[in-house]
Amino acid sequence: MRSALYTYRKCAPKAAQILLLSVTCFCSAGGLDSVINKSPKLALYFGTKTRYEEVNPFLMENPLMVTRKRDLLPNTCTPLQIVSVIRHGTRYPTKKQIQKLKKMYGLIEESASSSELVKELQSWNMWYDDWMDGQLVKKGEEDMKNLAYRLATLFPSLFTSDKFHKCKMSFTTSSKHRCVDSTKAFISGLAHTYLKLPRPNEDEPEGVSCTSPVVNDTLMRFFDHCEKFVVQVEDNDTAMHELDKFKEGPEVRRVLHKISTLLSIPEKELSADLIQVAFFTCSFELAINNVANSPWCRLFDEEDAKVMEYLNDLKQYWKRGYGFDINTRSSCNLFQHIFQHLDNAVSESRRSQQISTPVVMQFGHAETLLPLLALMGLFKDEKPLLADNFSKHLEQRFRSGRIVPYASNLVFVLYHCDFAESPREEYQVQMLLNENLLPFPHSQQSVCVFEDLKKQYNHLLNRCHVKDECQLTNVTHTSEDEL
Repeated sequence: MRSALYTYRKCAPKAAQILLLSVTCFCSAGGLDSVINKSPKLALYFGTKTRYEEVNPFLMENPLMVTRKRDLLPNTCTPLQIVSVIRHGTRYPTKKQIQKLKKMYGLIEESASSSELVKELQSWNMWYDDWMDGQLVKKGEEDMKNLAYRLATLFPSLFTSDKFHKCKMSFTTSSKHRCVDSTKAFISGLAHTYLKLPRPNEDEPEGVSCTSPVVNDTLMRFFDHCEKFVVQVEDNDTAMHELDKFKEGPEVRRVLHKISTLLSIPEKELSADLIQVAFFTCSFELAINNVANSPWCRLFDEEDAKVMEYLNDLKQYWKRGYGFDINTRSSCNLFQHIFQHLDNAVSESRRSQQISTPVVMQFGHAETLLPLLALMGLFKDEKPLLADNFSKHLEQRFRSGRIVPYASNLVFVLYHCDFAESPREEYQVQMLLNENLLPFPHSQQSVCVFEDLKKQYNHLLNRCHVKDECQLTNVTHTSEDEL
């Protein structure tokens, strides 16, 4: 029996991952297919504007459901700590997106077409306004509350009332309102939905002071503080060469011509950016209002949606992913910060001390998660994403909608395992992305000895110094907000 556990601990194979994640119960007799059918086809191609439910479709039936109600490792392993990086929940469009939408909507209003679709778009209520500017919506609050409940259900020994009241939980956030509000919603979901703690009276402050979010943009918006990234990528007109090339390529021109014909708008008045904002309006209507058949969606078919997805993925790849080294290396501080927490927990455990911070929750953006995942070597394709390889995009690993939808989350779980055969193997780590086991890129296994993991990433832990990586003499910039 011990040898079997040892084999599992050393290198749990992919088959084991599938077995673990298949322990799922659906509320409806129809099972997974009936749930997926409730999601419109276009929803699979919304990139960073994708609903979290698209990667975990069973949540459409029951948003509090977890796929596994016991610890992910055998009972001989005890969770010591969870360290997470979480994207904010569903949000409004940014001001920049809304201004583009107003321009697109104005062109549609001026159209002389008598088609039913154009009439429906012309009578559509343009309810988006500049003040919304990327703020968290009600659905985004629910995203976070439900996520808190599910993570706590998955790791009940970590998310306890005692730890909550004794300030054993850490909550860090980006300064953006959507992230601060996401953090507050997560804390509320944990405190009131899961732990069933009483809500404060209206004249009392919400929550416990030591569980209030701590703003740290250096950590959660590191891209704003990396001069080399800002100059060489963010503000560099040539950095998005492949994206610009694709915008002028045959795939995008075909969609643009189709939309021009459908709306009776001269093609010269349209652009790839305006077509993309129309597509994103379809995504916002679905994510915010749960409107699956918006007239904006009927402008596009599934083939168009694939083009729009690739357009977004090219931007994410070259601006936040593997396109340039500085994209990923600017996240070294965050990566090292995660491992410092894990290291501290291991040290405390070895001294038979209580873990000082068993729950570490950090809230940021898609732009926070994508560089971090790429830094670790995850979702890397053999060939870079280029303007001329659209035909291969459905086979690629780097598809932002599958990786960083709204409320996406990367979770490190540190365990102490009693069956370890040597002291260095007592401590095991698993990763979950969006609540699904994530294989380590160096081994493709779902479990790793902590000391082995540190060795694997030694080059990042000891030789990636953000001050040196990001240094650019006498230049000061700030990045645009997420698009």
